Amino acid sequence: MPSSDSANDAGAPSIWQQPLTLDGLNAMAEGNMGAHLGIEFVEIGPDYLRARMPVDARTHQPFGYLHGGASVVLAETVGSTAANCCVDAEQQYCVGMAINANHVRSVRDGHVVGTARPLHRGRSSQVWQIRIRDDAQRLVCASRLTMAVRDRPSRSDGGSAR
Repeated sequence: MPSSDSANDAGAPSIWQQPLTLDGLNAMAEGNMGAHLGIEFVEIGPDYLRARMPVDARTHQPFGYLHGGASVVLAETVGSTAANCCVDAEQQYCVGMAINANHVRSVRDGHVVGTARPLHRGRSSQVWQIRIRDDAQRLVCASRLTMAVRDRPSRSDGGSAR
């Protein structure tokens, strides 16, 4: 899998509102749920983010297959990170509103890779498609994530977000 460590490496117009690096994205994830499951960002494209997760004891369900909930964690991790990188972080932030996932193939070991691409980037909401594939590039899970775009409170309004 090609690995770009910066959104600027792609040479195409980018949707990202800030400079991105893999080191920066992975540092942001330290200590969060994704880190507990071994999720790491592996590629930045002009209109997508890609992260991978091991399929091991941390992500298995009791029968030894990838847990569907772990796939949802991967989808929300890569999708919500991508959404927040598409807004001016000084002015706005994004929070999850809804996620769905269709699990279409089981996986016992190796890694799965989630790729988030925008379907809609609006003023008040975003919708992201996340495709999760196994090491053989077979579709494991198709997910859709809806994010609310919220304004950051200004210093003059007493700090209450609306």
